[in-house]
Amino acid sequence: MIDPSKKDRMHPRNRFRAGYDFAQLIKGTPALADFVMPNAYGHESINYSDPEAVKTLNRALLRDAYGLSKWDVPAGYLCPPIPGRSDYVHYVADVLSGGRADAIPRGPSTRVLDIGMGANCIYPLIGAREYGWRFVGTEIDRDAVAWAQKMVAANPSVNGLIECRFQSARRECFSGVVKDGEVFDLAICNPPFHGSAAEAAEGSARKRRNLTRGRSKASAPSLNFGGQSGELWCPGGELGFVMRMIHQSVAYGDRIGWFTTLVSKGVHLPRLHEVLNEVNPTEVRTVDMAQGQKQSRLLAWTFARSTPIRASTKPARS
Repeated sequence: MIDPSKKDRMHPRNRFRAGYDFAQLIKGTPALADFVMPNAYGHESINYSDPEAVKTLNRALLRDAYGLSKWDVPAGYLCPPIPGRSDYVHYVADVLSGGRADAIPRGPSTRVLDIGMGANCIYPLIGAREYGWRFVGTEIDRDAVAWAQKMVAANPSVNGLIECRFQSARRECFSGVVKDGEVFDLAICNPPFHGSAAEAAEGSARKRRNLTRGRSKASAPSLNFGGQSGELWCPGGELGFVMRMIHQSVAYGDRIGWFTTLVSKGVHLPRLHEVLNEVNPTEVRTVDMAQGQKQSRLLAWTFARSTPIRASTKPARS
């Protein structure tokens, strides 16, 4: 269960803000019953260090909240937390609406580009079901593209709203996947967090240690939530990736309304604001996001308005 004391830190429209009704989830996904047990506080929960338990919970959440009956990830690929991914979708909806709930765009006329959708295809799946938006998801891993395409085809409610495209140029965000004459209202991105395979391995080991703290070695999992190289790391890490995205966005400023990305490390924000000032967007927004103890930020910029607004370089929170 999501800690009730943390639920008010999630987006108000997040369907998982009040925690999980495991009895309801098990009705739709009986296999989840094998993984539900009391936690240290006496609440029903799962062992979040068990990849199969997390994957089964994800299936149950997507089925119950969004009617998506077919979801999975191949062995070794990233298995994302659904509530946190939902938060991003809701916050970018606020960006599009200017913060007005009655102005949130809904339906397939709103087109979204997901840079690095992953095999899990989670943002397009949630966005298509939550708001009816039409997505193009891009990915540098051919196997991930094929897997995502298969998943989309298996869910009739989103088939026709999501297109999956292979990005052959690993350092390009837009070139090669945005077609001539194509226009998007929004671009989203959850960039690789680490700067090298060694850094990613240490991060995975640290997550495993945190998840298994207080448990016996015999019960500790041999795997965590997975993740391929393009999902977990790239040269320059998160900072380098987002800086490239900002520079490359200039050439697409008249074809993409808002560019957005998650920024996991708050210490990167001052440098990213400096780079944004260099490319002179007309508006920049930074939104703090949180789920439990995890802190993140949504960075958004646009070239669409007439009067330039300089990006803030206020000290970032870590």
